[in-house]
Amino acid sequence: MSYVDTVGTIYQMFGSGDVPGILELMADDVSWEAWEHNSAQAAGVPSMQARHGKAGVADFFAVVGSMKITDFQVLNLMAGGDDVAATIVIESGVPGGGTYRDEEIQLWTFNEKGKVCRLRHYLDTAKHIAAWQL
Repeated sequence: MSYVDTVGTIYQMFGSGDVPGILELMADDVSWEAWEHNSAQAAGVPSMQARHGKAGVADFFAVVGSMKITDFQVLNLMAGGDDVAATIVIESGVPGGGTYRDEEIQLWTFNEKGKVCRLRHYLDTAKHIAAWQL
């Protein structure tokens, strides 16, 4: 399976709520949103916090499970080397009543064993901070 196919499978699993299946495609030491100077992390946006390992990814999906996603579209998948970039549109409500609609790039990085070792969202952090009312 190509990396693009794997990312496509992850989105299909996400759509059906198969978090255990997604976790099987993660490296044990996966790094999730672990990057410097993330203003959404600094503001405390729950879905954008840095997480590590499969337990951290499971925690991310627990947060996402508390949200009310009303639209989620994968527009394109692009591969280069060990990375796959996905352009998506998401519209969601969050606990507390806030909402947002955003166009994002999600960058998936794979290790030598073909497992996801890193994920980073590129998004409008101001929209997320406002939606979570932080």
